[in-house]
Amino acid sequence: MATAFTLPGRYYTSHELYQEELERIFYDRWVCMGRMEQIPDSGNYLVQQVGDESLIIVRGEGQTIRAFYNVCRHRGTRICTASEGRLRQSIQCPYHAWTYGLDGRLIGAPHMKDVAGFKAEDYGLQPAALDVWEGFLFVNLASKPEPFSEALAPLLGKFARWHLPKLRAARRIEYDVRANWKLIIQNYSECYHCPLIHPDLARISPYRSGNNDLTEGPILGGYMLINPSEHSLTLDGQNCAPPLGEVGGDDLHRVYYYSILPNMLMSLHPDYVLVHTLWPQSPDRTLIRCEWLFEPEAMAQPNFDPDSAVSFWDMTNRQDWHVCELSQRGVASRAYRPGPYSTGEGLLAAFDRELLRALGHRA
Repeated sequence: MATAFTLPGRYYTSHELYQEELERIFYDRWVCMGRMEQIPDSGNYLVQQVGDESLIIVRGEGQTIRAFYNVCRHRGTRICTASEGRLRQSIQCPYHAWTYGLDGRLIGAPHMKDVAGFKAEDYGLQPAALDVWEGFLFVNLASKPEPFSEALAPLLGKFARWHLPKLRAARRIEYDVRANWKLIIQNYSECYHCPLIHPDLARISPYRSGNNDLTEGPILGGYMLINPSEHSLTLDGQNCAPPLGEVGGDDLHRVYYYSILPNMLMSLHPDYVLVHTLWPQSPDRTLIRCEWLFEPEAMAQPNFDPDSAVSFWDMTNRQDWHVCELSQRGVASRAYRPGPYSTGEGLLAAFDRELLRALGHRA
């Protein structure tokens, strides 16, 4: 097989390419927005920015969850400004009080009944496609979205033994990283750097162990092994909760890592699940939300303490973000030229191929 090379620097620095990525990837594919637990009851909502677009995700009557553009149909005003909250059975624009039901229907528009030809049914909130996988909320902004079951086909049923819908976030940390979103995913997808950058991780999980089972397409990853003397990726190598769901056998000494294009990184440990969601802000800036998910029964125990897992990955994250920021500075240099990938970076080459395919660019 021919040697694969890294992408040219413009893919990490160009504002034009960044806008193209928003249009052809983030506005065209299923983007992970959060968890169902964030909107548990009717009227609960969350607001999430995807590129230049703001979306409202709200749970309505009958527990139905919908997604709408955060744009009033009167004069385009941004309706919800808080990142999350609780609505009283309606969504009201703060400018002229146009009011919408939780199903998006326009139910109130002051002084509009005398406007010739005005019909309230023509001015509901603009919807966006929404679906749910294993408790995670996904939204697609395309006019004709790819069927969700096709987009997530490689993962459907794959992690049933972890009981993911049941899990809840014990901790959340948000990071502001001065690096391109693709550098974050590429760094996550290889452990070639682990002995030097993550000595504590390499001590517990051999960096050349494991196997990848999804090696082409928008979902990439596989597992790495945990040393027999250790039990999980924590500061002391011990579990901080019982095994999740029906996890047992070989999975008690494995961690599964998958990148789900465009913005989700999921790491399944024996006792917890770590999820990163990426929110590009510019070619050289990415906001990252990191959540540690556990079983509610474990969290309810008086001795429950997730700090060993949280501190381990917060340390590891910060090590990664530092080298990603160094990479961002380097690829912006006039001296940068694409370099060859090692044999341990096959998923990065696959990610590049999928990116170029999505953009319609030649390799």
